[in-house]
Amino acid sequence: MIEANRSFLKQNLKKLTPFLKILFSILLLIFAFSKINWLSILEAIPLLNPYWLSLSLILIWVCNGLSGCRWGLLMRAGEFNQPLHQFIKLYFCGGLINQGLPTTIGGDAYRGIVAQKNSTQTLQKSFFIVAIDRSLGFAGNCLLGGIGLVIGGSLLGTWVPLFGKISLCFMLLGSTFLAISIYWPWSKDHIHRLLSKIGVRNIDFALKKSWGFPFYLIQLPLATAIHFLTLAAFWACLKSCGVNPPIEALLIGIPALGLLLILPLSISGWGVRETSLVSILGLWGLDSSLVVLSSILYGLITLIAYLPGLPFLIHDRKGSHLS
Repeated sequence: MIEANRSFLKQNLKKLTPFLKILFSILLLIFAFSKINWLSILEAIPLLNPYWLSLSLILIWVCNGLSGCRWGLLMRAGEFNQPLHQFIKLYFCGGLINQGLPTTIGGDAYRGIVAQKNSTQTLQKSFFIVAIDRSLGFAGNCLLGGIGLVIGGSLLGTWVPLFGKISLCFMLLGSTFLAISIYWPWSKDHIHRLLSKIGVRNIDFALKKSWGFPFYLIQLPLATAIHFLTLAAFWACLKSCGVNPPIEALLIGIPALGLLLILPLSISGWGVRETSLVSILGLWGLDSSLVVLSSILYGLITLIAYLPGLPFLIHDRKGSHLS
């Protein structure tokens, strides 16, 4: 009887979870809106600069294109022998799916599954390479945040720039240790054993192309540059609203937001993005109303940027995978 009740409770919680996250997003947006001056919003909307908004869209497209290329090259290194443009298409499809989900897992799973169906490789291997790609993105976000703490952390506390430098050193040393571990016979053997237990084999080349020496010396700057493009896209949204944000504010705020969005708290970051950026960028005296407006514009532009993936999703739903 107790087990039946537990099972019933789990099933109902699973069904309710999406609605709870939508509700949480709405509540966070209401909280963010409660801190803004509606007169400022109404005055700013007619004055929005379309050129800055267009630049934001272009930057997000470039960012997603580079991310898709990176993932595609890793997949090809893992013997998923499809043309590179197919992986870029799948990347946009996965990003579009994520616009309606609380985390990136749904979109990542989609591109991993479809990429595997168009190859002779295993699903575990496909998912693992997707995870490698995400690990590079996470590293780039953290490195950009560390740079932000070094440059502008003094506003948060005299010790923060030093903490940023120590964090950067640890991240770079950790990356170097990982790069060496991929080649060192003892650690390489243990990595292979661990991956074999989860059904991932013949992954050496993909590992070397991502975290191995000397490839990680290219991958880490690239990952950081991709996240900087995301920062620049939000900066362009702020500029369109007439806000001139200090670069150090965004170097701290955007990577911090990237870490928060990993948590499955809301739908596609709505609400979390607005409240977080108001709190962080407010430390530099930026107008809360215009920050919220910029965040909403950024969210809408991000959705538009992923729309090129819609035709391929529809095509896939009809039973024909990307070809």
